[in-house]
Amino acid sequence: MKLHNRNAVAALALLMATSGAFAQVKRKPVVSPVEKPAALAAQLRGDLLPVDPNVIIGHLPNGLTYYIRKNIEPKNRAELYLVNKAGSVLENDDQRGLAHFTEHMAFNGTRDFPKNELVNYLQKSGVKFGADLNAYTSFDETVYQLPLPTDSTAIFEKGFDILANWAGMLSFDPKEIDAERGVVLEEERLRGKNASERMQQQVLPVLLNNSRYAERLPIGKEDILRNFKPETIKSFYKDWYRPDLQAVIAVGDFDPKRVEALIKENFSELKNPAKEKPRTKYSVPATAGTAVKIVTDKEYPYNVVQIYVKHPATVSKTATQYLEDIRVDLFNQMINARLGELLQKPNPPFLFAQASYGGFLANQNAFNTAAVAKSASELKTAVTAVLDEVERARKFGFTETELARAKQATMTSMENVYKEKDKTRSVNFVQEYQRNFLKGEAIPGIEFEYNFYKENIDGIKLSDINAMAGKFISDQNRVVIVQAPEKEKANLPTEQTLLNWIKESGQGVTAYVDNVSKDPLLAKEPTGSKITAETKDAAINTTTLTLGNGVKVILKPTDFKNDQILINGYSFGGTSLVSDADYTSASLAANTVGSSGIANFTQIQLDKMLAGKNISISPYISETTQGVRGSSTPKDFETALQLVYLYFTQPRKDADIWQSNMTQTKSVLANRSLDPSSVYQDTVVATLGNHSIRRMTMTAERLNQANLDVAYNFYKARFADASGFTFTLVGNFDVEKIKPLLEKYLGGLPATNSKETYKNLGIHAPAGKITKEVYKGIGDKSSVQIVFSGDYVYNDDNNLQIDALEEILNIKLIERLREKEGGVYAPGVRAGYSKLPANRYSFTVYFTCAPANVDKLVNATMEEIEKIKQNGAEPGDIQKFAAEEKRSTEVQLKENTFWASTLVSSSQNQENPARVLSHIADLPKVTVQTTKDAANKYLSGNNLIKLILYPEKK
Repeated sequence: MKLHNRNAVAALALLMATSGAFAQVKRKPVVSPVEKPAALAAQLRGDLLPVDPNVIIGHLPNGLTYYIRKNIEPKNRAELYLVNKAGSVLENDDQRGLAHFTEHMAFNGTRDFPKNELVNYLQKSGVKFGADLNAYTSFDETVYQLPLPTDSTAIFEKGFDILANWAGMLSFDPKEIDAERGVVLEEERLRGKNASERMQQQVLPVLLNNSRYAERLPIGKEDILRNFKPETIKSFYKDWYRPDLQAVIAVGDFDPKRVEALIKENFSELKNPAKEKPRTKYSVPATAGTAVKIVTDKEYPYNVVQIYVKHPATVSKTATQYLEDIRVDLFNQMINARLGELLQKPNPPFLFAQASYGGFLANQNAFNTAAVAKSASELKTAVTAVLDEVERARKFGFTETELARAKQATMTSMENVYKEKDKTRSVNFVQEYQRNFLKGEAIPGIEFEYNFYKENIDGIKLSDINAMAGKFISDQNRVVIVQAPEKEKANLPTEQTLLNWIKESGQGVTAYVDNVSKDPLLAKEPTGSKITAETKDAAINTTTLTLGNGVKVILKPTDFKNDQILINGYSFGGTSLVSDADYTSASLAANTVGSSGIANFTQIQLDKMLAGKNISISPYISETTQGVRGSSTPKDFETALQLVYLYFTQPRKDADIWQSNMTQTKSVLANRSLDPSSVYQDTVVATLGNHSIRRMTMTAERLNQANLDVAYNFYKARFADASGFTFTLVGNFDVEKIKPLLEKYLGGLPATNSKETYKNLGIHAPAGKITKEVYKGIGDKSSVQIVFSGDYVYNDDNNLQIDALEEILNIKLIERLREKEGGVYAPGVRAGYSKLPANRYSFTVYFTCAPANVDKLVNATMEEIEKIKQNGAEPGDIQKFAAEEKRSTEVQLKENTFWASTLVSSSQNQENPARVLSHIADLPKVTVQTTKDAANKYLSGNNLIKLILYPEKK
């Protein structure tokens, strides 16, 4: 329901505290139209928020709840979800991990879909396993997601049978259970066996006060996962997968009455147990006073302090609660804007910091203050700086100008959601209804919410916000966590010292001064130049303009979004034009300028000036191109073009920003070698980049050689001549109406007609057979990458065959390495091909596994590749690729982001962008023979690099 993200604190807390064995669904902007505005006043009188009339909410006699909503974005698609109030917190001691294991078993045999038939059926229907078909298990819920096409009645209606099978008809075949044990254990290995997991085992009992939540991480216990009996998991399923704890959510392009009938038809037969177990609501007991936990690990690369002050949670069901949520959001915005300003200093007090109030866990909220210090010796500086800002807000409050900007930003976000109400994706509605079922959060609809904001936000007083810091801060029910590298142990504070820092913070702080510039963004408007040529492409509805300064603009107006325009401009050149000696400075140029403000405005002043505008414009410089990219709303489009103009003509050189970036980057690099995955990745990029300095990971030594003047002058040189630039605009605009703006701002860009282009530096993966082994880390964990690469003939036919081979090999490796061998959780295949700067291709197979299984799994991978080389792909796998590609392309053709990418790549590669319209018709070109030919050509093994991470030798 919320526009703002009240799960921000929970997300940070759980990111720190867990190994990622479960996923929390993040809040999305509110998206439910269309409540009549007249309902607002009536509902406020009763205070309870209304229910959006566009969603059908019903209950079957067995207690199952259902939510149904018709929504046509995307067209001919639907999102079906099964939500269970059954998570790991409900497990008995001998069931730890089995809530999550149950989720896995849903894809390994049900009454109507034995063994792996369900996944096989859906893949042939165009549903991709993992990307589309998925599920997650958390402490309190398990959620299954099933996106389906609705233009096939048979496939769509079968979806309700699938959900019903998940809800009450899992098979739990003992053979399938045993086969899946390895997969689940490998998921635990993928997410764990690292510093974060080892530290969480020490942190969680303190953070969660030895509650049931601290003992019930969804991934469970390894010995239980290896040895549990089928009856044990069946018992969990029988107890907790029951209609009175379940909801079916269906949102999409369908007939709601038919869907309601399908739900009744498929779910009415489900029954609750004769003797229902009570669904206990567990909690985290309050901590008396302050608990402190300091933990270290030899592989942890950061110095982090987090302070949690926990409070009872409130669920927004009334207008009063909803208004309080808005106040909290405004507070969070303002305090974090102040913390962000501290990062602009030449020697910032921390690498990262945040302070915010929001949802935590187990019916609790928390005020979370977090800081990442540059080193253990600077922990006090980091903690004090963050707490000083919180105390400054408590003592002196915020300013009227700060509150005005926060209100502007909030209303702009709400207006954007409101304007997109008829273009809202179905999954956003699903997540809203899911929260309503799980937490009881109100779902009044965007029309109500938008009007609520409009009518109430101006009435929020500064005194209301200023009182919040005092409410959030307390020394009761407080937990302080410090995480640091083991090598820093001697430099860490004692518990009492840490508490003294906290107690003494805020002494001597003075009121905040809001530094705002009143100057106009653009002091002098550009002269501009007129359109000299215009062509149209009726096939894809684009117009191409050439301006008097040589700038080319490709325009594609769409109705895919009501309040979005995507902007991209590029020309050739990039860092390929500088020497190796100047490369480091040049590589930092765009980021430095992009974070330094513009013209006479610092970044802080610029951010404040743009408050309330929905704009994002950034310069970039790659190896072969330089340009700007971003987005805006139609209302803010002119301001976006002004920013583009200024990034060309008045880039700002800020020595403080340069020094801040240097300081922060060096601090991050200082402990990089402690993390095994970072050390491994450094070897990967060095090997695949043939040890070119332009591919190697940054070092402190290289940073010491970097120079601001070199970087700034390189940036100015790259943007001095716009005559070679091509801009693409995709979104909601009228071509004729924006032409004058394009002539003024893009036509006003400087032009020297230098005709520069990029240099082909010849940097690519080396030829031949190479094996690199890295020994780093104490966890029983290996990472593997197998890379094929070589020269390539870039064209649509070859690209299609590589895309097909990528997905087919992905399917085969999931079947072999995951399902058959039980040796990995998520094997992947990543294929790439390029025309610029040279025709090249690459195939990368990657997975994480037990070190003892590396050779076996590498050999199994090569065996699957050899099968395709010998026999071609199986027809069923080709069918799966074609179905998935067809379904995804149909959706992409209605997305601004897809067209923006297509127009840019087509322009750079000198291709006809209309070719994408025939992509679906070209899918039959993938055959058994073409996959065989492609595998022999691109996976020959002549150029084969194996990169393997092993634990340190004992």
